[in-house]
Amino acid sequence: MSVNYEKLIKDLVKPLVVNPDDLSVEKFSEDEGMLTIQIMVNQEDLGRVIGKNGRIANAIRTIAYASASREGKKITINIDSF
Repeated sequence: MSVNYEKLIKDLVKPLVVNPDDLSVEKFSEDEGMLTIQIMVNQEDLGRVIGKNGRIANAIRTIAYASASREGKKITINIDSF
């Protein structure tokens, strides 16, 4: 069973943002079990997604890491705004 990481992360981030239409989650590269995912949010939602001292971003990463490690993969998540 393969996990759709874009959907997983989008489902985690969507309730946090004020502008859900501006939310974009893209898989950039996947090679030899290494996966890179880019989360793009509206500038005013960036603080909400990262959280105080990065707590929310770390929680999102922890969930993604846990599901990736079950498949023997490593995952990198980048959060940015536009």
